[in-house]
Amino acid sequence: MTRGQIRRRLSFSWWQQLVLTLLPLLLANFLFGESAPLLPFLKMPLFIAGVASMFVTLRFFNPYKHALIALQKSLDTPQEPAAWATLARVRYPALLVAGLPTWIATLAVFVGLEGVPLLLLVLSTLLLFYLYRIPRQVG
Repeated sequence: MTRGQIRRRLSFSWWQQLVLTLLPLLLANFLFGESAPLLPFLKMPLFIAGVASMFVTLRFFNPYKHALIALQKSLDTPQEPAAWATLARVRYPALLVAGLPTWIATLAVFVGLEGVPLLLLVLSTLLLFYLYRIPRQVG
């Protein structure tokens, strides 16, 4: 595989994971957003849990950063394919963890969390996902 093909594949997987992360929230909000909240006293705890879940990604960002640095150093060497594979392997769980705020927001739809806090949790996921894009400087 060429470097461009690998970059496109990783870009596609990034977009795919983003859609798979946001789709449950959109569906839950569309289908159940107007229904009566199940346990309204859980609104604030779920919002706080969603904001706090952003910090879980710190544990996953450091290995991603190191894999990205190793990839940059290995460009145009025989180790480059292995570095791309390592980057992809490290990035996948990091993207899953980056989706935690939105997944918690999806649960919060059922307890009646309003639109602004839901939007804040989605924006935090988008910000975290942006950190895991492959920089243009690579390749």
